[in-house]
Amino acid sequence: MRRSGKHEGVGEEKLIDNKIDKFLKRLSCAAITIASLTLLFLFLRTPDTCVPRRAPAKPHLRFPKSTCDFTTRLHVPAEKRNLRIRSTRLWKVKVHSFSILFRDLPLLHNHSHVLCISAGAGHEVDALHRLGVDEVTGVEILESPPLVGRADPHNLPFFDGSFDLAFTARFDEALFPVRFAAEMERVVKSGGACFVLVAECGDQEVREVVGLFRNSKLVRSSNVSLTGTRMTGILMRTSDNSS
Repeated sequence: MRRSGKHEGVGEEKLIDNKIDKFLKRLSCAAITIASLTLLFLFLRTPDTCVPRRAPAKPHLRFPKSTCDFTTRLHVPAEKRNLRIRSTRLWKVKVHSFSILFRDLPLLHNHSHVLCISAGAGHEVDALHRLGVDEVTGVEILESPPLVGRADPHNLPFFDGSFDLAFTARFDEALFPVRFAAEMERVVKSGGACFVLVAECGDQEVREVVGLFRNSKLVRSSNVSLTGTRMTGILMRTSDNSS
């Protein structure tokens, strides 16, 4: 009788265990089903913040409410965007400042082929065009079409003697000034000119800058104001191999 009682107790425990296992399995299946349906619903449903509403009249005055709000991210063609930039007052002020700088520059003529190195957005290129210079090429590490193309100022992609004049307003920022100067001289014709702007300095600093241009001689140096910043302009003439 004792043995049978023990067997009955063990059987009841197994029965309870089986019921618990079935319940847990059903609960797990139900949880997995609910989670799957929820993920599918979230995947198929577009958030309300991503539904484009009527475009605002002045999108440039409206800030996005979330990362999904793309009504302000209208695509603007590069030409239209650059035209908008060149119509701003700041652009015109900078171009006017460069125009004054170039207006009475010796060795610069309307038929000159000019290279502007590290030209940024192209203010100097625009200024030279407006002064009537026929051929102006602007280069920078990051291009800014249509005025400025892409090129490394330390390794210019032009043949020797391709330009009548090479100009840069950022010689102070050159990583390798000697290489920068050598490339300017290389692409300028014999008897052409290299014109650089540096931070306002005295005669000693001017001589140090000219010393970096090993095939050029100083024509003149003068203090100038470029968009309100005091700088020194250094004009050099490259050696004429024919003489």
